[in-house]
Amino acid sequence: MPAIILKNGREKSLLRRHPWIFSEAIKHIDGQPKPGDTVDVLAANGTFLGRGAYSPDSQIVVRIWSFDSSTQISSQFFGEKLARAVKLRERLAIKSTACRLVNAESDGLPGLIVDRYNDFVVCQFLARGTEFWKKEIVSVLKELTSAKGIYERSDVDVRVKEGLPQVTGALEGIEPPDLIEIQEGENRFLVDVKRGHKTGFYLDQRDNRKCVSEYAKGGEVLNCFAYTGGFGVYAAKGGAGHVTNIDSSSDVLALAAKNNELNGIGPDKIENVDGDVFQLLRKHRDSRKQFDVIVLDPPKFVNSRHQLEQASRGYKDINLLAFKLLKPGGFLFTFSCSGLMPVELFQKIVADSALDAGREARMVRRLGQAEDHPAALNFPEGSYLKGLVCEVS
Repeated sequence: MPAIILKNGREKSLLRRHPWIFSEAIKHIDGQPKPGDTVDVLAANGTFLGRGAYSPDSQIVVRIWSFDSSTQISSQFFGEKLARAVKLRERLAIKSTACRLVNAESDGLPGLIVDRYNDFVVCQFLARGTEFWKKEIVSVLKELTSAKGIYERSDVDVRVKEGLPQVTGALEGIEPPDLIEIQEGENRFLVDVKRGHKTGFYLDQRDNRKCVSEYAKGGEVLNCFAYTGGFGVYAAKGGAGHVTNIDSSSDVLALAAKNNELNGIGPDKIENVDGDVFQLLRKHRDSRKQFDVIVLDPPKFVNSRHQLEQASRGYKDINLLAFKLLKPGGFLFTFSCSGLMPVELFQKIVADSALDAGREARMVRRLGQAEDHPAALNFPEGSYLKGLVCEVS
């Protein structure tokens, strides 16, 4: 088997069982592995460290499948890993007809995302290794889930970094309909798994949507970066006096309107506004408009470490504006879905925003991703979703 030999002293992360090997850690390569091939990773002294998938076009040259030298990477390996991941979700007894079945590195399957929406499974193959084993993975998923169809949504930028094309389409069974209706608690949503964000819906925010409903009763709610209106539906069903959804896409707001109708919520209860969140927040500030609850759930601002400073300014800007728009006693739900944004830095940005806004704020709750999005303890990047609930004086 081809082997990746690390530079002296670069084995420390592997000994902590972190699954990524970066290009700068490699001393040399024994053999001529092809993209996606299984390779052994060895310390400079020849000690076995792990076995993973080779990706020469990526900065992450190897993603580890196993740290056990006796493990063979085969169809059986993927069958066992996938079965364990699916069993965990069954034990969690999630109150939804949609959930994440496989969460990449945190389920021991780097580069693989699998979400279920009722009778359909949607996959993202994000790395060379999962692309190499795609046929075997799909075969196992068909057996484990008995899904009517398995659909691929590998139309993401990270594929380009892996030297892979962006692709979508049916992999097995029938193609899903344009919209799939799911049930989440007492609420219903239409999901566009073919063209929507991620695999169609922000399943990781499930628990946080419920949390918003607990704070919204009788209040004026502003839901920023609303997408298809998940937080807005929960707020309205939780008894909010009025909800304003803001998003820059008229297409997703059209689907948000359908979700409102599906849940029996009239246009007098929820207003959908097509526009730039930053500009509209400033407009509300200038008109001295105030809200009881504001939700900030922006898209990922950080795609690489060199973007961290710029992203921090973006988070600072929207949180500063939000603090200025909250009524005394109001609540800010603020999120970052950027895995490269440290939780300590995010909290500092929010704290500095309150200070610069001249508001006294208290953090009453920390929020994270739903339980079907576990984070492996050896992979801290897996805890990507960070949220704070702040009460303002």
